[in-house]
Amino acid sequence: MEEKEQQEIDLDKVYEYDEFPDKISGRCDHCNSAYFKSSVKGGVFLRECRECGMKKSI
Repeated sequence: MEEKEQQEIDLDKVYEYDEFPDKISGRCDHCNSAYFKSSVKGGVFLRECRECGMKKSI
């Protein structure tokens, strides 16, 4: 199976911060927004971009 280009971001996937740190700290990799909503579930801190919906497990 071919690997997708690194630039292509799947908004349905939850990315691991350790594997995909922010390109610009505190900014969304997809749309460069600084507005996030955060939640904690099962000890996992999840950050979701309010603009495009990209999710990262911090």
